[in-house]
Amino acid sequence: MPIIVGQDTANTRKTLSAGGATIAYYSIPAAEAAGLGAFSRLPAALKVVLENMLRFEDGGRTVSVDDIKAFSDWGKQGGQNPREIAYRPARVLMQDFTGVPAVVDLAAMRDGIKALGGDAKKINPLVPVDLVIDHSVMIDEFGNPRAFQMNVDREYERNMERYQFLKWGQTAFENFRVVPPGTGICHQVNLEYLGQTVWTDKDQNGEEVAYPDTLVGTDSHTTMINGAAILGWGVGGIEAEAAMLGQPISMLIPEVVGFKLTGAMTEGTTGTDLVLKVVEMLRAHGVVGKFVEFYGEGLDNLPLAQRATIANMAPEYGATCGFFPVDDETLRYLRQTGRDEDRIALVEAYAKENGFWRGPDYDPIYSSTLELDMGEIVPAISGPKRPQDYLPLDTAARAFEDVVAEYRGIDISADAKDMADEGPVPTKPVNLHKTAKVEGEDYELRDGSVVIASITSCTNTSNPYVLIGAGLVARKARALGLTRKPWVKTSLAPGSQVVTQYLEAADLQDDLDAIGFNLVGYGCTTCIGNSGPLQPEISKAIAENDLIATSVLSGNRNFEGRISPDVRANYLASPPLVVAYALAGDMNIDVANEPLAQTPDGKDVYLRDIWPTDAEIAELVERVVTREAFQSKYADVFKGDEKWQAVEVSGGETYDWPPQSTYIQNPPYFQGMAPEAGTISDIEGARVLAVLGDMITTDHISPAGSFKADTPAGKYLIERQVPLREFNSYGSRRGNHEVMMRGTFANIRIRNEMLDGVEGGYTKGPNGAQTSIYDAAMAYQAEGTPLVVFGGELYGAGSSRDWAAKGTNLLGVKAVIAESFERIHRSNLVGMGVIPFEFTGGDTRKSLGLTGEETISITGLEEGFAPQAEVPCTITYADGTVKEITLKSRIDTGVEKEYVENGGVLHYVLRNLAKA
Repeated sequence: MPIIVGQDTANTRKTLSAGGATIAYYSIPAAEAAGLGAFSRLPAALKVVLENMLRFEDGGRTVSVDDIKAFSDWGKQGGQNPREIAYRPARVLMQDFTGVPAVVDLAAMRDGIKALGGDAKKINPLVPVDLVIDHSVMIDEFGNPRAFQMNVDREYERNMERYQFLKWGQTAFENFRVVPPGTGICHQVNLEYLGQTVWTDKDQNGEEVAYPDTLVGTDSHTTMINGAAILGWGVGGIEAEAAMLGQPISMLIPEVVGFKLTGAMTEGTTGTDLVLKVVEMLRAHGVVGKFVEFYGEGLDNLPLAQRATIANMAPEYGATCGFFPVDDETLRYLRQTGRDEDRIALVEAYAKENGFWRGPDYDPIYSSTLELDMGEIVPAISGPKRPQDYLPLDTAARAFEDVVAEYRGIDISADAKDMADEGPVPTKPVNLHKTAKVEGEDYELRDGSVVIASITSCTNTSNPYVLIGAGLVARKARALGLTRKPWVKTSLAPGSQVVTQYLEAADLQDDLDAIGFNLVGYGCTTCIGNSGPLQPEISKAIAENDLIATSVLSGNRNFEGRISPDVRANYLASPPLVVAYALAGDMNIDVANEPLAQTPDGKDVYLRDIWPTDAEIAELVERVVTREAFQSKYADVFKGDEKWQAVEVSGGETYDWPPQSTYIQNPPYFQGMAPEAGTISDIEGARVLAVLGDMITTDHISPAGSFKADTPAGKYLIERQVPLREFNSYGSRRGNHEVMMRGTFANIRIRNEMLDGVEGGYTKGPNGAQTSIYDAAMAYQAEGTPLVVFGGELYGAGSSRDWAAKGTNLLGVKAVIAESFERIHRSNLVGMGVIPFEFTGGDTRKSLGLTGEETISITGLEEGFAPQAEVPCTITYADGTVKEITLKSRIDTGVEKEYVENGGVLHYVLRNLAKA
């Protein structure tokens, strides 16, 4: 399907020659020459958005000349001009956890448009969509040569209904491709194969046009692709669906924070150590809703794989994206990963011609800046529950004592003071840890025992330097007779098959296998919560003795309740350190300075004894990471194995919803929808469903992992004769709204402040008794009572999980009131017709003394209500006291207001398509 370009009223369309061809493009220097403004010192990340305005300028219907001039004003105003613009990405990327509900919505929209008298085929992607199945594989089997095949077999057993549905989608929708299971993680596949840096397509006149490769993805770590100078970020499935259907993304011109990198990494440090420091610095700086662009001479010493790790973790530092401009390293990576030589020539010519190239004179204007000398980076990990909880490695063991003390309610400072009166203060408090014997085993567990060590996630497995490093640590450990501790569940889940090819070419996979890091699958696994069950005896010992078990993973997320229900403290680390912690088996060991383990003859082994040199790593990377490896592994990327090819497909242009399915159900969003939109109504007499604290993540709101039989979701499945072994996970059941409604606010670690010290998805029902959030919400719905949720700072941090907003909507929540919102979740709430509000005037849930017993009314939402308006909110307390406060609406733009008036963005699109 051709790209529909705009009118080009400023005559910015030019041609350039590259790779033996002449191609049209939209020129930023030409826009400057035409008097539209000064653009040369804009950051490259912002020039990508500016080019989008030039290409789609249509006389003001969606993009006007004034929108283009606003970018010049941005520069004149020091990187500030939050003008609303309409942005159109070139393509959409999905993974199966978020992709299945998106395809479910598209299928439901086909039913909905037919009910409104429209044509079902109008519900069809207008831009290319790639869906990579990567979130489904679970680590049931590990530590043996059978692990990969057994986990794949189990994956197909669990997920056949979902895979049949996705295959139907591939046949029913145009512009929609599926990368089968067992291929890799979507972001790594995107980085290594799908992304092109400069995209090309024919316009409506049949002429070939070059433009920046851009995308949105239904996963927050879509930002990884920015390491290759491709502008992309995560959105909820509902926003991605709108983009697929031709709806521009309404956004404000962002601030761009410049992050200057200088110097070079020192011996023994890794790209992971660097990114954990970057996350800490940018969280402290404050970059929510902003672009971050990395610049400086330090980039000359930073391979693209390490840039991609930094870009990947943009959600962890809170930014919309972390962007790296095009330079020589970009071209080197494109060539190494097998991209076509003509495309590489086009990338270089286009970047230099249109002002996207980072050369020695690159000196943009930024909204604010900060700087880091990479020579100051030290080995580090992050935890126990937030990516920004940065810990230099030599402080990690001592910091874990604080974790234990906090959980046990012990005041270490007072304990240390008492002991100081009697003599020297010990380095570690005594009698702090609980221990437990494991039934049938000859070892004990204690607080801090590492029960999961996983090399997983696109974040680090895309980086051959740390993967080769991990293999060399395993080789040196094996040579000394070391192996993992017997209580550690070890796993290796690369982000692409190329990783396996180069580990085998370097003869390192045998070494990893020997200490328990066998291949378990190609997918997100532990990082998304698919760590699989622990040995039953270990799980029992942890639960019965309330141990603080730990995990160490090379991922990007360590939120509470995410990795495993048996693990309370989770740490992010580089792959070589994951191997080291598997050997040590205990977070209490100072792995930087204390022995990790002993050889069979009793000799202490330190980390320095098994850590490879940078030269050893570089020599192997140079030898085994080849262009040919990428070309061979991606030659048939959409074909899949025999299992995928055998998946049967049925259905036509609309889906034949199987009524017995517990995976795929027709959602209720469009049933009985009126042809015309309504208006926003005041919220009167609402009750409080939950009062939540700071940093409530989308994992808290809509968990992805496993759930038990006694939860509302578990009871739903049991009633339908689904055995516990077949429950799978919340993430895999996102195509069934009945399961997901019951899983909303059901994270095992969420704490509703309406209840005293209770963990899990509970609240007070209409009668005041404690009950599940789902049951309370249904009781309130039966009474016709609207609901609100209160939160603290950074509400909705983390994944782009649209179900965190969908579930909120289906529970009957009309508004979420918080101190601040993370970008994606705020947008998702609006996209589902739920209004986000922020406190003003210093009010918070704590200052207002909220207990959840209050009745809430929010007025001023009807006549004259405008984006970001401040409106009155009346709080009636249980004792009859009334207090009026002012809330700020976080419906940020006029388009978003229309979405809410329609009941959501998909309703808005559906009505417009039906009318057309």
